[in-house]
Amino acid sequence: MSPPTRFPDREDIASVRAEAEQLEPGEERDSTHRVAGRVLGRRGHGKLVFLDLVDRSGQIQLLCSADRVGPVDLDLGDIVGVTGKPSRTKRGEPSLAVEELILLAKTKRPLPDTFHGLVDAETRYRKRYLDLLVNQGTREHFLVRTRLVTAIRRYLDERGFMEVETPILQPRYGGALAEPFVTHSNELDTDLYLRIADELYLKRLIVGGLEKVYEIGKDFRNESVSYKHQPEFTMLEWYEAYADYEDTMARIEELVSEAASEATGTTKVSFRGHEVDLQPPWRRIKLVEALEAEGVWTRDAKELRRLLEAREVDTGQDATWAQLLDHALSHLVEPKLIEPTILYDYPVELSPLARRKEGEEGIVERFEYFAAGMELGNAYSELNDAEEQAARFAEIGGDDPDYVEALSYGMPPTGGLGLGIDRLAMLLTGNETIRDVILFPALRARD
Repeated sequence: MSPPTRFPDREDIASVRAEAEQLEPGEERDSTHRVAGRVLGRRGHGKLVFLDLVDRSGQIQLLCSADRVGPVDLDLGDIVGVTGKPSRTKRGEPSLAVEELILLAKTKRPLPDTFHGLVDAETRYRKRYLDLLVNQGTREHFLVRTRLVTAIRRYLDERGFMEVETPILQPRYGGALAEPFVTHSNELDTDLYLRIADELYLKRLIVGGLEKVYEIGKDFRNESVSYKHQPEFTMLEWYEAYADYEDTMARIEELVSEAASEATGTTKVSFRGHEVDLQPPWRRIKLVEALEAEGVWTRDAKELRRLLEAREVDTGQDATWAQLLDHALSHLVEPKLIEPTILYDYPVELSPLARRKEGEEGIVERFEYFAAGMELGNAYSELNDAEEQAARFAEIGGDDPDYVEALSYGMPPTGGLGLGIDRLAMLLTGNETIRDVILFPALRARD
């Protein structure tokens, strides 16, 4: 006989377990409940078999008496539907006394060691379904990530932001300095690029009068992989008309702390050996002051290279002063920003899309924010002068005439921000590599 194709009126295991936890040891409640899940543990023989049943919400022990359900012919990994009554064993274990046990799906392969879990990192990433099956911690980390994204959406929606979708395939890529992935449209007979950022399209919407917009979506960069970089990653970007980078500083502090509380129940996190509290206010320091504290602030490229090499920083790939400065930031400053920190007022050479700061030559209204020695995101007071934007593009060898034309119709003063969802998920779950918070990370092909 084939297994049933449905199991209606099913409850979460966690809710049934919570009811069982209210009982006294040895007590059984008269109410009947129906749960379904996967068998991941088995103990006992003869007339009484103990099974561990797991679903997304949690785990409960099943008490299977031969007098009630007959012989228990199950393997670890089988999926079953269960009807039973909440109970608590004499040893105090919350349980479900089974009255009916139905096989819903049969496993055809033996599971990995369910006691120790799946520990080989390569297998965990390539066969994430097995990692989720046998590692409760993995399931919980991805539930935290889901709650995080839900909380971010709720925060922005409640403050009048409009969630939108912008193109992933773009005729020109922009919004960041990065190498794109290239593809080709047969129908349009043109090359297209997977977006490296959402920025330029979202700011077109500000020009169009939408005023407060955001997008949570995938971006793609054809560059190196590290503990905090993947070719495909998830970003939040928002743009708010009639705001500047100081307004945006206050908003990101509030959003991160509230989202962390909703996702994990606390603003305190432990990451890479650091205990960090995300509760505002965050520390704020000017970028130039941070570089001066490390003894590497200069606008002379040769001198900066000499200073970095004296600190044993490899500058072989840095061709310009801006690249050297960015290397100084990431190598010498960023690792020391443990408590939540906003680093602000950047040189214009690092920020072609940010508005100049009045009264400070060569400085723009830009900030990045960090915690536990890791950058979480980037923000600007947006440049809204079409002629200056065209000149900035020319300086860096870029070009987007359609975006410049959009600016020429007038964009209100705007604060914009990007937040790395994967990195924030790393911080909240304590995972030290981005691959642990992406369900299916990009990996090299096996030989």
